[in-house]
Amino acid sequence: MRAPPSPADRPSRIGLFLRRQKRLLRPIAGLLFLAGLGGAGYVSLKIPAVQEQLAPLRDKLLGTSTLRVTSIHIDGAQLTSEQSIRDALGVEVGDPVLDFSVSDAREKLDTLPFVDHVTIERHLSGEIDVHITERLPYAVWQHQGHFELIDKQGNRVPDQGMTGKDAEAFTKLPLVVGDGANTSAASLIDVLAQEPDVKAHVTAAVRVSNRRWNLTLRDGATVLLPEGEEAPAIHKLAKINATTRLLDRPVLLIDMRLPDRLTIKEKPPASPPPSDAGNNTQDTPVSAPHKADTPKPVSHPVHPAPKETKKDNPEENPDE
Repeated sequence: MRAPPSPADRPSRIGLFLRRQKRLLRPIAGLLFLAGLGGAGYVSLKIPAVQEQLAPLRDKLLGTSTLRVTSIHIDGAQLTSEQSIRDALGVEVGDPVLDFSVSDAREKLDTLPFVDHVTIERHLSGEIDVHITERLPYAVWQHQGHFELIDKQGNRVPDQGMTGKDAEAFTKLPLVVGDGANTSAASLIDVLAQEPDVKAHVTAAVRVSNRRWNLTLRDGATVLLPEGEEAPAIHKLAKINATTRLLDRPVLLIDMRLPDRLTIKEKPPASPPPSDAGNNTQDTPVSAPHKADTPKPVSHPVHPAPKETKKDNPEENPDE
């Protein structure tokens, strides 16, 4: 007869539990092993040396034409050059399309000067679509001897220097001058856009004491606009010019600061040339021009603008 086991030979409660759960623990252990193996493989793939060794295999697997970049479409860029956009994308036709990082390209494009935001789409067919939304400059602001591009809100627009399309922007955009001109220019420029005949004669708008505007015309004349009533004054000036061609006449100043009065200061008539003495056959000696009388070349700024004056009372100084 078999002797009963002693208490020391009996298995513990944990041992009995493990024996009963043996069938369940085996698949769990297998899953844990596979997860650890996969995690180790993922970490090793991030190592540059491993990536370099696996690059030929990856290129071979991705070598089909359907997984390569076939075309790059860019739209919306006006002041941003196409070459700078392609350099920021960092991809060319023929490169593996799965190697192209949309997030990295977007971050680089956002650093370009005129770019406000970017939309990039990557298709497995090989097409990459890039839509650029630019923060376009609205005007050129001259203050304290400097010229800066500004947007419609008056904020400075970073530029790439006076080359290429940036230089075109400086020459084609309206010029506003003086302290506070950047934040007040939008309403004035919008009104001038409604009157193209007047706008065609204007070369600069000067902010006076951050209260009102003077318009500098191409022939050097100045139009003094009333404070807070720029739009009615410009519309009135356009009607007067349509019938009288006032802006083409030789005037020095057009004062519109008073609502019921229009003051025009014309240029003085040119002095007639001296008449020749018909019967005088003697030669008149002419002294050689003095060195100090010789005219010297004068350099002009890109956008000549008159200096601002602090006197602005039409009653005290109507000719200002």
